[in-house]
Amino acid sequence: MNICSWIRFLMRNFLKVSNTGILLMMNIFLLLYIKVNLIYELKSIIHFFSAYELWFKQIIFELDSIRDLLAKPVVDERRLLVIVQRLQRINLIWKLLNDQITVLETMAPTDFIDFRGYLSTASGFQSVQFRLFENKLGLSENLRIKFNQQKYDYLFTDSDTKEKIKKSVEEPSLLKLINAWLERTPGLVTCEETENGSKEYNYLLKEYEKSVNQYLEDTYVKAAQEETNEEDRKSLLDEYKKTLDAFATIFDKEKHDKLVERGERKLSHQALWGALMIWLNRDEPRFHLPYQMLSLLTDLDAFMNRWRYNHALLAQRQVGNKSGTGGSSGYSYLRSTASDRYKIFNDIVNLSTWLIPREYLPTLNEDLKKRLNTFE
Repeated sequence: MNICSWIRFLMRNFLKVSNTGILLMMNIFLLLYIKVNLIYELKSIIHFFSAYELWFKQIIFELDSIRDLLAKPVVDERRLLVIVQRLQRINLIWKLLNDQITVLETMAPTDFIDFRGYLSTASGFQSVQFRLFENKLGLSENLRIKFNQQKYDYLFTDSDTKEKIKKSVEEPSLLKLINAWLERTPGLVTCEETENGSKEYNYLLKEYEKSVNQYLEDTYVKAAQEETNEEDRKSLLDEYKKTLDAFATIFDKEKHDKLVERGERKLSHQALWGALMIWLNRDEPRFHLPYQMLSLLTDLDAFMNRWRYNHALLAQRQVGNKSGTGGSSGYSYLRSTASDRYKIFNDIVNLSTWLIPREYLPTLNEDLKKRLNTFE
């Protein structure tokens, strides 16, 4: 096997091995580099991918520990600080990985093209650890964008890798565990005494719907009644109806569930209201850490989306509109992944859509205030 064939073989298998294997291959590359005086920039690529795979391993380690804590039948609220700290670490690593792309941006396209042919079909698509991380977060198969009309895992042919990917899909994802945790948000479900006995109901949903209706009435309907210009009055009433219909998708469980079926929302109706409960009452002692958790999850989505976008820009800068080495359309495929469909916790980001001014917010009753002031 000649030198070029060796490079193609190693690059194709580079992202499929353990860290020990990565370091070994890096040394092999360096020996080849020294022996045949290959292109100078090849060394940068070696270090770049090595660092990425090592950080991916650490991210998965942190993520698995968080999933273990959230998978308990009852999540110990005293452990929330640990979860927050580990989420912060994951986010800081992603920030570092975003910054790392700027190192490759110092490579001129003319330098990259000199050794691109040696890569053959080797591609970032072959990073097993990145796919495992996506699956463990909760990225579902039906939301992935196919390339070459193939599923993302067709590249992985060895049985061990296939088993790892299968296991990562079957295990409870972070999204699923967060959803279950939010459904149990303290104070969300309240008991009401009736003639037929006690009845549970969603306290926030019931009270918030009243507050929203009052806010919309004051903002649009009353303003329309006082408006003398017919066109402006119609515009206010149209905006009122549009906003009312939008809020109906969170008040009406059936409408929410249809959005979940279409992949436009990921959290269950109960979990969405649990997140909103935390968002609106973040000043309550019991919600301090949960609010930080939710904020960090939205940050994680943002960091990953930024990384996907930066990766796409890097590809465009280096190869323009050429096809990728992994067989994708290159820049256009990578750019399409930097979208909301790849965001895991977009429902939490979109909570801002349903916020109303503080003066309209429902006040917590004394029983709820007491519950949110203690961990008992």
